[in-house]
Amino acid sequence: MITIGIDIGTSSAKVALVGDDDRVIATASRSLEVSRPQPGFSEQDPQLWWNAVLECLDELKAAHGSELAQAEAIGLSGQMHGATLLDEKGEVLRPCILWNDGRSAAQCEQLTREWRGLRKVTGNLAMPGFTAPKLMWVREHEPEVFAKVATVLLPKAYVRYRLCGALVEEMSDASGTLWLDVGKRDWSDRALAASGMTRSQMPKLVEGNAVSGELSAELTQRWGFRRPPVIAGGAGDNAAGAVGLGAVHAGDAFVSLGTSGVLWATTAAFAPAPARAVHAFCHAVPNTWHQMGVLLSAAASLAWWAEVTGRTESFLLGELDPNRAASRCWFAPYLNGERTPHNDAAVRAGFAGLDGSCTRTDMTLAVLEGVAYAMRDAQQALASAGTTLTEADVIGGGARSPLWSQLMADVLGVPLHQVAESEIGCALGAARLARLANSAPLESLQRPKRVRTFEPRAERSALHAVRHRHWQGLYPALSTWSQAAG
Repeated sequence: MITIGIDIGTSSAKVALVGDDDRVIATASRSLEVSRPQPGFSEQDPQLWWNAVLECLDELKAAHGSELAQAEAIGLSGQMHGATLLDEKGEVLRPCILWNDGRSAAQCEQLTREWRGLRKVTGNLAMPGFTAPKLMWVREHEPEVFAKVATVLLPKAYVRYRLCGALVEEMSDASGTLWLDVGKRDWSDRALAASGMTRSQMPKLVEGNAVSGELSAELTQRWGFRRPPVIAGGAGDNAAGAVGLGAVHAGDAFVSLGTSGVLWATTAAFAPAPARAVHAFCHAVPNTWHQMGVLLSAAASLAWWAEVTGRTESFLLGELDPNRAASRCWFAPYLNGERTPHNDAAVRAGFAGLDGSCTRTDMTLAVLEGVAYAMRDAQQALASAGTTLTEADVIGGGARSPLWSQLMADVLGVPLHQVAESEIGCALGAARLARLANSAPLESLQRPKRVRTFEPRAERSALHAVRHRHWQGLYPALSTWSQAAG
């Protein structure tokens, strides 16, 4: 069976054409731009996602038309939390407010204050990245837009709407809205009412491995499919990455070094632990959940530093000595605020400990270390919630760097496994969900080949444990400074 996985990321959209044995036949991708109309704002035009999907599938048809024509199912993955607002005609009302947008901090405080059942039902703290406070912000600041909202879709659900006309969402992505009763896997009328919304404005819910629709006749003809592919419910990006890794059983774990950073642990039951900003969400497969620690700027930190220095990321990484123990300076990667464990949208990043001898390589290494130390913060938060990791796979763009992967293993103190096709893990997971929706059993999900394991080096782990404790002093200083400056 040939399937298609579509992943709507923040910086790019990817489409993978995948064969029976998870062999990736071909991929296509298009870059996406983020708009920042004000400090702390982050938006995207949904039409960019759709244009990218059209161009990617057109490219695959041109180069691999015969294989594409055989595809029987399409799966979707996407960046979570984005508020895509449609009117009653299905037209987009404003740019999508993205997951890393920090404008709704005041609305989070209001939601927490006015609804005491928030954490118990949703399993999470109210954070500006989540969808519900974004709609509260729109209601307050753009009432003319709010009055026209007929449906709220997450990014991949909007692409589904354009593919087949169905207004459908699945459980993993819906968990990040603060409108889902995560334990019951259903919209919560109380959660919706607390943010001024109603169930009628929500899409239909399905599981990620269920059929959510069928490709339209027009698009079936455009891309030359033999028959209209079914479209799976799909998954939020991290859940899709987990499916791509076969991380669908309790205890499975991975580290994602994408634009954002994630420390993931699959759980057999709903296990909320909001006290330290640990996320508890539904998985994309039935009767399964997960916990996550989330960094808002992981690989995004290196991308920012590359732009500032006028060098490519690969150039900056190539300058580093892999035998060097540690940087002379420090970096806190809070470019867009932070989630786990601080839940602080206002805090901002910073270098510290600079002197006249510091070089570009010192600062590049400090960026990598800062992300790794923030991931250790997330690891400690999960441990406080009862989840201790003994090993994990590593995926995302940052996983391309052996140096960064080894540093991450040293800092976390656990083996990290680099896997095949890690750069398209979300699209691969979406393609796997498509196969499940087309009648394949869950047991057919196999783990991808582990191509390399990074074992923690005891002396480096001990060094970074000490350095991490010193590094943790940056957050309170930067938080105080950000509040004073802001």
